[in-house]
Order: sequence, then C-alpha cells, then structure tokens
Amino acid sequence: MNLSVLSPVQIAITIVVAVLLVAGIAILFSIRKRKTERLRTQFGGVEYNRAVKEGGSRQKAEAVLDKRADRVESFHIQPLGPGDRARFLESWRGVQARFVDGPGQAVTEADQLLRDVMSTRGYPVSDFEQRAADISVDHPLVLEHYRSAHEIAVRQTQGQASTEDLRQAMIHYRTLFEELVGEPELARTKTA
Repeated sequence: MNLSVLSPVQIAITIVVAVLLVAGIAILFSIRKRKTERLRTQFGGVEYNRAVKEGGSRQKAEAVLDKRADRVESFHIQPLGPGDRARFLESWRGVQARFVDGPGQAVTEADQLLRDVMSTRGYPVSDFEQRAADISVDHPLVLEHYRSAHEIAVRQTQGQASTEDLRQAMIHYRTLFEELVGEPELARTKTA
C-alpha cells in the first residue's frame, strides 16, 4: 500500500480501524481473564485446575464449571432449620463415638450422614462425582476433603484402608459436615 496515494481521511480511517481492532482484542482478553479469575475464585484453584485437566482446555473447563453453577443455581438449596441441625449434630456425635469400636462402619455412616445432610439442604444425591461437582459450587474450600474422605471410604470397602486412613477420612468428613451443618450465613452476619 502506498501511503502517498491515500488521502488524509483514508489514513485517519485506517488508524481508527486499527485502534478499534486492538481495543477490541484487549477487551476480549480482559473479559476472558475476568471470567477465569471469577471461576478460579468461585471453585478454588484445585477444582479449577482439575476441571482444566479433565476438560483438556481452559475453555472447555470453564464451560463445564459454568454449567455446574447454573445447575446448582436451579436447586432450592437452603440452610438447615434448627431441628434438622440439632438432629444431624447428634447423629454426628454418635458416629464419632462409634469410631472407637468400629472405624470402618463409622466411616460408612459418616458418608451416609453427609448424603442425608445434602439431601435435606436440597442437593440431589445421585452418584459421588455429581455430588462432588454440586458441592464444588457453594463449598469449594472443603471439596478436597470430601474427595479424600470418599477415596478412603472406597478403599475401606475393598479392605485396603488402615485405621489411620479411616481416622483421616473422619477428619475430612467432619470438615465438610461442619461446613454443611454450620450456622447459615445470615445468622453469622447478624452476630458479627
């Protein structure tokens, strides 16, 4: 292109188009970066990275995470009422007490108790992977505890978990239990 044959108006239009193109690309990158940061914050770095690894790309992973969030948003998740909370806390104390005499059975009971809590709160309790995906939306910081506890529980059913492994599973389950049964956010905010 010979610049000497272009009029000043054509040069100005070319510059404006180039600036708009560069600005558009910068805005696109900024939007993508903010979306990535939002999902990484919402789901936690570990779960975000797991989704990227399983999805094969950042775009596929982010689409899966967005679908998860939309799925969970369609549920009617609610905090536990005082009666349910008291009942679950009492059940948890019983499970912990039974650990001494039957650690394997206590781990199995803890897993079932968590499913009951999730169901009462409004989470569907189909297979483990779907439960974990659903929990990741609202409780990303305790998700790895749930995954670890479940993995130990599976090993326990195959006779491959030591008593120490089972103790660790109970600790992991307790972390998720406390998160799901704890005081609702509104109550925490009012007392703070």
